[in-house]
Amino acid sequence: MLVHELMEKFSLQKNYSTENVNALLDFAKKAYIFNEITTRQYKNIVRELESLGAKIPDDLSQNLSLIESNNQSI
Repeated sequence: MLVHELMEKFSLQKNYSTENVNALLDFAKKAYIFNEITTRQYKNIVRELESLGAKIPDDLSQNLSLIESNNQSI
């Protein structure tokens, strides 16, 4: 599966289209979690979306750090 195929799938499921690479990355993650795409497809899609500028939001990275530091104090 390529990004343009992911965009088509996104459009069919969400009833609107997007070219936002971060929205497509989130959609790909969900598809992977629900076994709608293979590991190989997921890795290829992530690689392509990251090359187009997709990234994990800074908020999420900071929240993960907080979780890790809370676990260390336990």
